[in-house]
Amino acid sequence: MKKLSLKNYFSLTFLVLVSVFSTNVLAQIDVASPLILDMVHHNPGEAPYQSAYNDPAVIKEMGYNGKVYFLFESPALAINWESVDPDILPKGSEERAWVDAKAAQIKEMHAKSKAQDMAIYAMSDLVLFPKRLIEKFGIENTFGDPNNALTEKFIRAQINEMFDQFPDLDGLVVRIGETYLHDAPYHQGAIENKKSPEKTIIPLMKILKEEICEKRNKQLIFRTWIAFDKNIKDYLEVSDAIEPHDNLVISIKHCEGDFHRSNAFSKVIGQGRHRQIIEVQSAREYEGKGAYPNYIANGVIDGFEEHASMPKEQINSISEFVEKRPNLYAGIWTWSRGGGWEGPYIKSEMWCDLNAWVMAQWGQNTNKSEEFIFNRYATERLKLEGEDVAKFRELCLLSAEAVVRGRNSTFRDMNPWWTRDQGIAWPDAVKGEVERKRNLEQKDESVAKWKTIVKLAKSIKWDSEATKNHAIGSSEYGLRLYKIYRIIVNMADAEKQGDAKAVKKWIKAYDKAWRHYNKLPQQYLSVATLYTQKYDRHISNNADKKINELRTKY
Repeated sequence: MKKLSLKNYFSLTFLVLVSVFSTNVLAQIDVASPLILDMVHHNPGEAPYQSAYNDPAVIKEMGYNGKVYFLFESPALAINWESVDPDILPKGSEERAWVDAKAAQIKEMHAKSKAQDMAIYAMSDLVLFPKRLIEKFGIENTFGDPNNALTEKFIRAQINEMFDQFPDLDGLVVRIGETYLHDAPYHQGAIENKKSPEKTIIPLMKILKEEICEKRNKQLIFRTWIAFDKNIKDYLEVSDAIEPHDNLVISIKHCEGDFHRSNAFSKVIGQGRHRQIIEVQSAREYEGKGAYPNYIANGVIDGFEEHASMPKEQINSISEFVEKRPNLYAGIWTWSRGGGWEGPYIKSEMWCDLNAWVMAQWGQNTNKSEEFIFNRYATERLKLEGEDVAKFRELCLLSAEAVVRGRNSTFRDMNPWWTRDQGIAWPDAVKGEVERKRNLEQKDESVAKWKTIVKLAKSIKWDSEATKNHAIGSSEYGLRLYKIYRIIVNMADAEKQGDAKAVKKWIKAYDKAWRHYNKLPQQYLSVATLYTQKYDRHISNNADKKINELRTKY
C-alpha cells in the first residue's frame, strides 16, 4: 500500500470533513423542512371515497411531500404478530386471511407513494390489538393501560412488526382520543385515562419515542386531539416531561375542540418546546363537506374574524405562530376530504381543492402572503384573468363570512352542534336580548351574503361550462341551505317567545324553502347530495320532527 504524502493526507482529511459537514447540514435542512401532509379521511364503515387525493401523484403536484394513510389503511391492522406468537393470527384462519389481504392492499398503496418519492405516514389508534391476542393473554381489562407490563411489551412488538413488515413506512401518526373499529372486525381498541399526562400520555409517548424516533430513526406524530389539546397546563406538563427529538412532532388542530367556526384558536399552538404540525380540514364536516363555497384557508393562515378580539399577546393564526415561534413550526397536515359521518357526498372537489392547495403551497412558502398564494390558485388552477380573479376572491372571502353567521355568529352565540353532516337539529334558543338580536341579524346577513356569492359566481368568466355550472350550482346550494338555517333559527326563537303567528309564518317559509332546495339536482347536475330532513345520526333533536310537532300545536 502506497504511503500518503502529507499534502494528500490533508487533502483527504479536508474532503472527509467537508463530507461530514455537508451531511450534517443536509440533515439539519431536512429536519427544518416543513412537513406538508395530506389525508383522505374516509367515512368509517362505508366504501372509501373516490377522490383525486387518493393518488400520491396528484397531491405531490399540489405541493405535498407526504401522505397520511387513514386508520383502516394502517399497518396496525395488517401485521401478523408472529414475533409474539404465531397462534395469535394462525395461518389458514379467517383472521389471518383478512390481515394478509389488508397487508397486500397497504403495500400496493405504499408503492404508489414511493414511486412519487412521497413520505408515508400511517394514522393508528392506540391501543389496538387483535381480539385473539387479548383473549389469549387474558388482558381484557388491562390492555388499554400503557403502564401495564404486558401492554407495553405488545405495543413495542407492534411497532417493531409494523416497521419490519412495512419498511417503506416513514412514520406513525398516533391517535388516542377516539377508537374506530368500523372496518376492523378482528381487532379491539381501548385507552385508559386518555386525558391524563401522568397516567397515559407521558408514559405512552416515552415508549413510542424510544421505539420509533430513537431505535428506528423514524418519525412520530402524536395527536393532541381529545387528550391534551385544550388544557394548557396538561400540554406543558407533557412538553416538560418529554425531551424534544428531531423525529418527534406534536399535531394540533388550528382551533380548540372540533373544526367549528367561532371556536377559539388553539391556545397550545406555539407553546412548549416540541415542534408542532397544524391540522386543517379542507372539506369541513360541519359545513357542507365541500358542497358549497367555504374558503377557510384565509382564516386559518391570517386569523378568522371571530378571533380578532383575542388578547394581543395570544397567537391567533398560523402565520402569527410561524412568525413568533418559527423553531416550533413543523408544517401543515390537511384532510383534503372527510371527517364526520355520511353525506353530503360531493361530485366536484373544487372547493376543498382550493383550501387544500392554498394550505399546501403556503405551508412550504410561509414568507408569501395568503392572498399571493390564493391569486396563484385562481390564475394557475382555475385559469381566471383580470377582474375575475378579484371577483373570485370576493366570493371566497364572503363565503367564510356567510358560513360563520349562518351556522353560528361571530360571537359564538349558538351551540355549534345543531347542524352537522347531512342533517339539521332543532337549535337551542339564544339567551340574552343582545345576543338573541345579533344572532338573528347575522342569519339575515348570511343570506344576503349568499345572494351576493351567487351573483358573483354568475358574473365570473369561468374557463369551462362544467366549472361555471358547478360554481353557480354550489353557490345556489349554499344560498338555499342557509335560507333553511335562517328559517329554523327564527322559528326556534319565535317558539321560545310564544309568538304563534310568527311560528306559523316560519313553518310556511320552511316548507317553501325545502321545495326550492330539493330542486337543485335537477337544475345543476354536479351539485352534492342534499341534506335530508330525516337525518338523526349524532343529532338528538331532529329539526323536522320538532317542526311537525309545532304544526299540530299551532
